[in-house]
Amino acid sequence: MTQRHVINASVSPKGSLETLSQREVQQLSQASSGITYTLFRQCALAILNTGAHVDNAKTILEAYKDFEIRIHQQDRGVRLELLNAPADAFVDGEMIASTREMLFSALRDIVYTENELDALSIDLSTSQGISDYVFHLLRNARTLRPGVEPKIVVCWGGHSINTEEYKYTKKVGHELGLRSLDICTGCGPGVMKGPMKGATIAHAKQRIHGGRYLGLTEPGIIAAEAPNPIVNELVILPDIEKRLEAFVRVGHGIIIFPGGAGTAEEFLYLLGILMHPGNEGLPFPVVLTGPKSAAPYLEQLHAFVGATLGEAAQQHYEIIIDDPIEVARYMTQGLKEVKQFRRERNDAFHFNWLLKIDEGFQRPFDPTHANMANLQLSRNLPSHELAANLRRAFSGIVAGNVKDKGIRLIEEHGPYQIRGDAAVMQPLDKLLKAFVAQHRMKLPGGAEYVPCYQVVA
Repeated sequence: MTQRHVINASVSPKGSLETLSQREVQQLSQASSGITYTLFRQCALAILNTGAHVDNAKTILEAYKDFEIRIHQQDRGVRLELLNAPADAFVDGEMIASTREMLFSALRDIVYTENELDALSIDLSTSQGISDYVFHLLRNARTLRPGVEPKIVVCWGGHSINTEEYKYTKKVGHELGLRSLDICTGCGPGVMKGPMKGATIAHAKQRIHGGRYLGLTEPGIIAAEAPNPIVNELVILPDIEKRLEAFVRVGHGIIIFPGGAGTAEEFLYLLGILMHPGNEGLPFPVVLTGPKSAAPYLEQLHAFVGATLGEAAQQHYEIIIDDPIEVARYMTQGLKEVKQFRRERNDAFHFNWLLKIDEGFQRPFDPTHANMANLQLSRNLPSHELAANLRRAFSGIVAGNVKDKGIRLIEEHGPYQIRGDAAVMQPLDKLLKAFVAQHRMKLPGGAEYVPCYQVVA
C-alpha cells in the first residue's frame, strides 16, 4: 500500500456523545494511552480509510505509522484532534458526515462503553453474563428498539467476491428493501456492502425514511476491512464471539452469500447454535444463495456440512440459486413465523433471549499455534460441539490471513497446524483448496495466496 495524502484536523461529535458529563470526558481523556488508546487508534484509522481496497491490517497500520488521535475535553463535550490522518476522509477540509458518525461510534464502543460496563459488575464467567454483556453493548449503542416488529435480515459473505456475485447481492438487497426489511452486515466491502446498497434504492422507491443499515464488527476485523459508507449504525464489539452473538440476537433471519474462511466461520457458528437441543423448534430462517456461477461454491459448502456435521445440520437452511425474489419471499415468510413464535412466548422482538448459546460459542478463542493444533476435530463429538471447533479453526485462518496479530504469528512461527480425524480433515482440506482456487482468501489480482495453515489428518 503506497503512502496516501494526509491531513491534520479537529472534529467534534453529533449525536450520543455530544453532551457528556465532565467525569465522562475526563475518563475519555485519561484513556489516551495504553491498550485502549492503541485499539481506538487502530479502529479510527480503518474508518478513515473507508473505500480503500486493502484487506490487511498490518499494511494499513504500517502505511500510517505517524497517525495520531488525541482526545480533548471541552465544556460538557469532547473533541478529537487528528494528526496525519488519511486525506480521503475529508472534502474541502471537512470530514465526511458518515465517517464522522462512525468515528464517534468507535469512541463510544471502545472507550466510553468499556468504562461504563466495568461499573455494572457483569459476571463474564457465565453464559448468561456474557449474553447480558452483549445486550448492554447493543443497548448503549441504541441498536435495540423495543416494539419494532422483526425485520432485520443479516447478510453474511465474502469481502472479496467477484463483480457478478456483488451485483447479485445488490439485487437481493433490493428485493428485501422493497419488502420494507432492514439490513445488517459485518459493515465492510463486498457482501457487506452490496445488500445495503440495493436496499437503499428500494427504500427510496418505497419512500421509507429511517431505513437501518446496521454494521457489526470487532477491532481485528475493522482494521482489515474498513466500514462501507452506507452503514448508518456502526457497533464495534470486543471480540469475534460477541460480534457473532450480536448477529444472532438482533437478527431475525440470515442470508449467506459466497465467501471464504470468514463466511464459513459464521455459518458453522450459526449451525452449531441451531443444532443445540435447546433450540429445537425455534424458527430462524437461513438461506444460502448466489448467482448461477456460484452454484459450485454453494454445493461445496453444502457437501462439507453434510460430510462433517451430517444431514441433520443441512435441514437448518435452504439453498436458493439465482433467484433474488424467491430469497426475499422466503425470508419474509420466515420472519412472519419468527414474529408469531416470539409473540406466543412473550419474547422480545429486538433481542432473541430464547436462543440457547453454549459457553463454547461465547468464549474468545485465541488462535495461537498451540490452540489451533489442539482443536478436537472428530466425528465422535456431538455435532454442535464439532461445529464450534470447526468454527475456531476457520477463525484462526481468518486471523492468519488478515489480522495484524495473526499475520505476525505466522511470520514468526510458520503456518498453523490443523489436526484431526481423516473424516473431518479431508472435507476441510477440499473446501479450503476450493476457496484458494476461487480466490476467496484474498482480493483477486494481488499476490499469490500463501496458506497460513496446514491440514494434517
